[in-house]
Amino acid sequence: MRVIVPLLLFASWAATAAAHDLWLQPQRFWAPVRTSVPVAILVGHGADRAPWGVAADRVVMLKDVGPTGTSDLMSGLKGRVAAEIPGLSFGAPGVHIIAMQSIHSASELPAVRFNNYLQEEGLTPALAIRSRARATNAAGREIYSRRAKALVQVGPPGSPQPHVTRPIGLTLEIVPERNPYAPGPSNALPVRVFYEGRLLPGALVKLTNLDADAKPVAMRRTDAAGRAVFTPPRTGSWLLNVVWTKPIKGDRRGDFDTTFSSLTWGFPRAAVR
Repeated sequence: MRVIVPLLLFASWAATAAAHDLWLQPQRFWAPVRTSVPVAILVGHGADRAPWGVAADRVVMLKDVGPTGTSDLMSGLKGRVAAEIPGLSFGAPGVHIIAMQSIHSASELPAVRFNNYLQEEGLTPALAIRSRARATNAAGREIYSRRAKALVQVGPPGSPQPHVTRPIGLTLEIVPERNPYAPGPSNALPVRVFYEGRLLPGALVKLTNLDADAKPVAMRRTDAAGRAVFTPPRTGSWLLNVVWTKPIKGDRRGDFDTTFSSLTWGFPRAAVR
């Protein structure tokens, strides 16, 4: 029991922390023009991966930011369970950013599990706040919400796609400094992380291969300019995710307001015609 109990506690904590992560995974990341593309809404990783499957009214924003402008996609979820966005058909070639935002939920964890979760997600400012308040041994209470973006290449890549490298206004957002679908000699993918409109230093960004997503393949902290650099190959499907939190007062549901954010993209097994 001296061995089994800690392992069980760790597994339970890990499953809880992973369940906060949410991302969008299109059935295909590259699609011909006017081809229907369903987009799954997923949570968890590895054996804990599952469709989100909550009431659609928990989604407060769903849109397509494309090369010719922005389209509201909320009507596609009306009356549905938010496990999949019904098939989207893109009329304009180029990269389309499918973006989603959820409402807040509340979570409470025992002290050890909450502290471990803060450590695992790189939320060291929150650990410092709890330490200064002598609350390290108190249960951890937070409200949390999610942001997610998926990059869908419609038609063959070619023309510049400047909207891909600009923030679209999410509270917490991973913004690539180059279009990952643009041809070039290097696999280097520098990204910037924005929080409440400002570049965010010290955030832990994780890169995960969605074809084997039990654990990240790389982790980087953003530098003083809110920047991190990864080198994923130009094959397969990929996820970047980041978490940030801030202390709040006057909300009976929690002491921290935490935001989870993700960015997904991927490559086809065969060329798109």
